[in-house]
Amino acid sequence: MLFLIGVLVVVVGVALSIALHEIGHLVPAKKFGVKVTQYMVGFGPTIWSRRRGETEYGIKAIPLGGYVRMVGMLPPRPGDVEGQLRTVSTGRFSQMVDQARADSMEEVRPEDADRVFYKLSPGRKVVVMLGGPLMNLLIGFVLITGVITLYGLPQVVPKVGLISECVPTATPTVADPHPACAPGDPAAPAKLGGLRENDRIVAINGAPVSTWTAVAAAIRDSGGSPMTFVVQRGGEEVTLTVTPARLERATLDEQGAPVTQDGKLVLKSVGFMGITPGQELVTTPLLEAPRFVWDRVVDTASVIWRIPEKMVGVAEAAFGSGERDPNGPISVVGVGRIGGEVAALDIPADEGGNWLKIAQLVLLIASLNLALFVFNLIPLLPLDGGHVAGAMWEAVKRGWAKLRNRPDPGYVDVAKGLPIAYGMSLVLITMSVLLIYADIVKPISIFG
Repeated sequence: MLFLIGVLVVVVGVALSIALHEIGHLVPAKKFGVKVTQYMVGFGPTIWSRRRGETEYGIKAIPLGGYVRMVGMLPPRPGDVEGQLRTVSTGRFSQMVDQARADSMEEVRPEDADRVFYKLSPGRKVVVMLGGPLMNLLIGFVLITGVITLYGLPQVVPKVGLISECVPTATPTVADPHPACAPGDPAAPAKLGGLRENDRIVAINGAPVSTWTAVAAAIRDSGGSPMTFVVQRGGEEVTLTVTPARLERATLDEQGAPVTQDGKLVLKSVGFMGITPGQELVTTPLLEAPRFVWDRVVDTASVIWRIPEKMVGVAEAAFGSGERDPNGPISVVGVGRIGGEVAALDIPADEGGNWLKIAQLVLLIASLNLALFVFNLIPLLPLDGGHVAGAMWEAVKRGWAKLRNRPDPGYVDVAKGLPIAYGMSLVLITMSVLLIYADIVKPISIFG
C-alpha cells in the first residue's frame, strides 16, 4: 500500500510539474497577445477539456508531457504572401516543411494576422519559450530550498555510526581492496576501548573536533599510538583511551577509487579504529540555498551530457546480463518505482520516520524538475531550447543588419529545422521506450 502511495505521489508531482511548465509558456504568450488555442497536459486521447474564451484547457490520457498550441509558430517562406503558400518543393524533407507551414497557416484567421507567434520580437520569443524551463527551475528551487532550510539533509557528523567487530588483517588486493573480517581476526580497537554507537566525539588528544574529516585524519595519522577521546553520551562527557591498530590499506584518489601501480594496489600504513561516521539532519542557511541548487543543476547537466554514453549501458543491461548503472538515466516509470520504494521504507521515528520519507519524495520531484529545466535548454527542435536558439539567431541577424544599415532580414525560418526536429523526436521516443522497458525488466533499486 505504501509503495502505491509513493508511486501516486510521483505521478501527481510529474503531472503538476508538466502543467506548471506549460503555464510558463501560456502566461507570457497571452501577455504578448499571441493567440493560444489549446493548453493540454498529456498526450493522446482527451480525457477532459473545457473552453474558456479562445483557449481549450484539457487533460489527456498519457501524462508524459504537454503542450500549448500557439498560432503561427512557423513563418511563411521568404517571398510568400502572408496567408498563401506556394507549393514548389519536390524533395521529401522540403515537402514535409511545406506541409507543416500549411498546417500552421490553417490556424491563422484574417483577424489573427498580428497575433501569430513568429511576429513577436526575438526578445519576447525567448521569454515565451524560456517560460516553461524557468518554471521547472523555480519549482526545483522552491522545493529544494524548503527541504534543506526547514527540514535539513542527512550529513556526516563527528558521531560514531557503526562499530566493527574486528580488525581485518588480510592484505588488500586489486580484486578485494577492502577486505572484510575473517575468523581469528582481533577485536576492533573501538570496541575494546569502550566507544559506543551514537557517541559524539568532541575532542581527540585534547584538541576539539567539529567534523568527521578531522576525526578520520587524527585516527589515520595516529601511527598506532594511544588516543584520548572525549565523547558526549547521554548528556554527559566521557573520556576514553583507545589504541588504534596499524594496517596496510589502499591509497584512494579524489574520487575514492583505489590507486594502482603496475597492476597492484598502492598501499600505506594507517591507523584503524573500526568505526563509521554517523549522520544527522543539518539545515542549510537560506543564503546558501542558491549555491546548493546551482550545484545540483550542474550535476544534472553533467548527467544529461553523458546520456548518449549511458544509453549504451542501459541497452546492454536491458537485453543482456549487465547491471544498471544506479547513476544512469531512468524513465518516469523508474522515477515512480523509486518513489514507491521511498514510501515503503521502514524508517524508525528517531531516524526521521515519515517526515524523512516525505522530504525524500519532495527532493525526488525537485530533481525531476531540474532535469526538465536542463534538458529543455538543449538548442535543438522540438525542445524549447531550439526555439530559443532560433530567436537569438534572429536577434543577431537583425542587429547586424541594423548596425551595417542593411535592410531588415526578416524572421528566422525555423521551419528549415523541422527535419532535425523530426529526427530528434524519433531519438527521444526511442530513448523513452528503451528506458521504460529497462525500468520494467531490470529496474534500478537504490535501496538494495
